[in-house]
Amino acid sequence: MAERTEARRPVNIDKDLLAILCCPDTKQDVSLADEALIAKLNEAVSRGLLKNRASKPVTEPLDGGLIRGDRKMLYPIREDIPVMLIEEGIPLEGMI
Repeated sequence: MAERTEARRPVNIDKDLLAILCCPDTKQDVSLADEALIAKLNEAVSRGLLKNRASKPVTEPLDGGLIRGDRKMLYPIREDIPVMLIEEGIPLEGMI
């Protein structure tokens, strides 16, 4: 895994795509997570403390994320592609 040293660029998700995406588990709406939350999650990734819903460690930094309406789950965005798999969701309990 190559380490990223460049500054993170803003996530570029099409507004029409964002309007139709929903949580694959609960069908709740999702919205873009703010930069502060992504920075906090990436700090946990760098320390090896962040796990996804499948209890597997998240090893790659997040470019961004889509946060579920109840703010309990975040789906990662990597290279402008939302990863909308239930097991890849990141529980946010204790993070926000």
